[in-house]
This record gives sequence, C-alpha cells and structure tokens, in this order.
Amino acid sequence: MNAKKHATRRTRPARHKHTQSTKSGTEPVFAIVGRPNVGKSTLFNRLTGSRRSIVGDEPGITRDRIYGEVEWNGHLARLVDTGGIVPDDEALIPAEIFRQAQVALDEAQAIVMVVDGRTELASPDIDLARLLLKTGKPLFLAVNKIDVEALDAGAENFRKLGIKNLVPVSAEHGHNIGDLLDEVFAVLTFPAEAEDVTEDVEEKPAETEDKDAPHRTHGEFQQHETRVAIIGRPNVGKSTLLNTLTGSSRAIVSPIAGTTRDAVDEVIEYSGQQLRIIDTAGIRRKGKTHLMAEKLSVVMARKHLEAADVALLIIDAVEGVTASDATIGGYAHESGRSVIIVVNKWDLVTSKRTDGKPPADRKIFEEQVRHALKYLNYAPLLFISAVEGTNVPRVLDAVIRVAAERRKRVSTGQMNRFIERVDFQRAGVPMAKKVRIFYMTQAAVAPPTFILFTNRDVKLHFSFERFLENQIRESFGFEGSPIWFKVRSRNKEDSDK
Repeated sequence: MNAKKHATRRTRPARHKHTQSTKSGTEPVFAIVGRPNVGKSTLFNRLTGSRRSIVGDEPGITRDRIYGEVEWNGHLARLVDTGGIVPDDEALIPAEIFRQAQVALDEAQAIVMVVDGRTELASPDIDLARLLLKTGKPLFLAVNKIDVEALDAGAENFRKLGIKNLVPVSAEHGHNIGDLLDEVFAVLTFPAEAEDVTEDVEEKPAETEDKDAPHRTHGEFQQHETRVAIIGRPNVGKSTLLNTLTGSSRAIVSPIAGTTRDAVDEVIEYSGQQLRIIDTAGIRRKGKTHLMAEKLSVVMARKHLEAADVALLIIDAVEGVTASDATIGGYAHESGRSVIIVVNKWDLVTSKRTDGKPPADRKIFEEQVRHALKYLNYAPLLFISAVEGTNVPRVLDAVIRVAAERRKRVSTGQMNRFIERVDFQRAGVPMAKKVRIFYMTQAAVAPPTFILFTNRDVKLHFSFERFLENQIRESFGFEGSPIWFKVRSRNKEDSDK
C-alpha cells in the first residue's frame, strides 16, 4: 500500500485503524524496544493513536510483536511494539520475547530504544544499547516519562549509552512526540508516490468506492477481508494453531497458561481470499484472573471476538468439553459471530495416547460436544492436531465456507415461497403463543436476520423459533452462523398509519 499524501502536515499522529500483518505492504517499518516497564506500549498507543497494546504497571505485559500504523507529515509507516527485553534472561518466556523482538529488529529500518527517564541508568539498558548499536541501523533513544520541559536536561544523563539521537519524551502526555517522529521519519525510505511516476498518464476520474469497505453484489454481502478470531480457554493450543495456519512463529507458544496477553494477528491469503487470523488471550472466569494484565487481556479478547466475522472455538481433546468452553462459545453465539468448533490435540487421545486407555471414539466425543454446546448445533465440528498439522487445512476451508454462508442473502420471493410450503402445525407451540406469519423478509446479513410480519405483536415462543430456524437451515443453509429473528405485527403497523 502506497503512502498517503496530504496537503498539510499533521501536528500529531493520525488516528486510524491498526494493522497487524507482517505482510501487508511496502510501508517502511520501525520498531520500539526496551527493557520491561519503561513505557513502550504507552508510546506505541500514542504514536498509532490507538489502544492496541495493553498498558499497565506490571512489568512484562507485552510479549508478542504488536503492529500498528503511524501517519506523519504526509507519510505512512508501520510500527512494531515488542516485549520487554532482558538479553541475558534465559527463562522460557523472556527468551521467546527476545526472539520475537529480534524478528522485529530484522525487518525494521529504524529502531527506537525506550528508557525510563525517572530511574537511574540500569545494566540491562547498557547491554541492550550495545546490542542495538551492533545492528548498524539508525537508532534513536526515547527517554520516556519526561513529563514537562523543565526535566529535559535530566535526560542527558542517558547519553552514556552511546546513542547520538536522543529525544526526551512523555508517551503519556505527548511531550516532544513530534520531535521524535520528525527524526525517525527523516531516515525511513518510503515508496515512490503514484503521482510522481504517472505524471504523463491521462488522469482518470477518482473512484468513489472505498476499497476497504464491505460492499453488496448480486444479493450477497462481500468483504475484502474476513476476520477470524481464535478463542478458547488458556493453554488449549490457540497460538500453536495461529502459527500453523500462517506457517510462521508469529505467536509465542509455551506450556504456561496465559502466555498470550495482547491479541496477535496475521493476514494470509487462502483460496483467493484474504483472512486475518487473530490469536486472542485465553478467556477465563473473573475469579480466576488476578493480575491486572490478565484482566485486561480477557477484556481485549472479548473485544476482538466481537469485531470478528468467524470464531474458531478451540477445545482441548485431552480435557474434554468444560463449562468454560460453553461460556466462551456463548459469547460468540450471543454476539452474532459465526462459529467453527475445533477439537485440538486429537492425536493425544488417539494415535499418541500414553495413559494405557483405548483411543477416543470420534463419534462419542462429537456427541459429548454437541450435548454440551446445544446452542451451537449449527457450527461445523473439526478434529485436528495443531502441532502435527493434522486436518489444519480443513479449518481454512471451513472458514471460507462459513464466511460465505454468513453473508448470504435470500430474496423476499424465495422466503414467501418458503413460508407457503412450511407446515407450522408441527411446531408444537402452546395456543396462547401461536402467531400467523403473513410474510417474511431477510433484513440483514452477518448474521442473517429475518423480519417476520405477523398477526400478533408477541415474542416468538422458543420452540417456534427453533422450528423456524431448523426449517430455514434445511432450505437455505447458513452453516456456522446464528440466525436472528425480529417480529413486527401487521395490526400494529396498520394502527401506526
């Protein structure tokens, strides 16, 4: 994607939608690095004009790489936030954070090292500065938490790190952020503007359609990108599935529950369609979350779920379906997301079972899942091993199929012919709750929403609604998507005139 041109220079970073793909376009990348709890995520949020990274007082909240966009002085660049780096820490999570940060450093044209200006210079800062200077890339030192101009002089103490480009900033209050961006953007290499290379080409009328916006065509709702949220309890294999689906080591994977905190996403192309796969933090009950970072990660996971088109509900085959799985599936169902149930680690209860018990029976396990998640009877059910890659391509096939069903539109004529052939006497509804449907129309897609024009203004009886939903699915499909109904009384409509 080419950098956007603007007639006037912006005085602060522009607010816009973030992106998280490492494969999105030709914009230059710069990275934020530093030891834990120096304010990297606060600076990231300030520069991108978003609340993408979780911010808190606890050290080590950010672990994976988080991407965003920064627009400054008519140019667009991509920014990557990294976890707190402690170079000599060999523990599993810090080592993985360091590995993720090294990936960010490799792809970055420039690096911004962040230090805490209110503390003394620490040995991890010195070790990290030496490491960054060896890269030979343009390096900037952002001395953070310098909240007022009077404290700028104190930032000079950090020149001992040997980094020439030093800027005292306050990520929280915005002090000197423009100066930092001026210096960073001056060393980035931007792609040539389209106007500069097409001066002699006859100018064509500007297109009025927003290429990033959803559009309708031939009665079906289409999008240029399908958002897929991977949801589930902690440690069921969500990050492993993301890495397998994208063919990368995009997310940190460890046996420690709750490793993922920020949502991590990656864009891939599959069957000619663009899919944004989002790995969310494990959702657990409020009483089970203690650290503020964990509480915030659960909140963010719910938000990313509600912004998705399709949810992959991951269930651990070893532990079976739990009450937490049912709760998380309920979040997706109630928010109108399409759902695919994915039973992961299936190899550990079949071919690689080590507890001496016979291999699990797929049919019996499916019956257990369907019984525990009755409200998701419309969701396809897949058995995979994310580690081994077994059946993983079927997940992407199901996503493409379910996303299309979610956006499908049925004409009013088709619905009226459908109504005529349905025997509603089979619905088994109490006489006091019976309604007569005059006609029916699909009012919306994603999820499919139908308006029923009836003789009475009453809420549909649950058995009638379930009967009608089953009949619609039998005739039109809508695999993987919940179906919503709205009732309008024709008598009420007439009285309003």
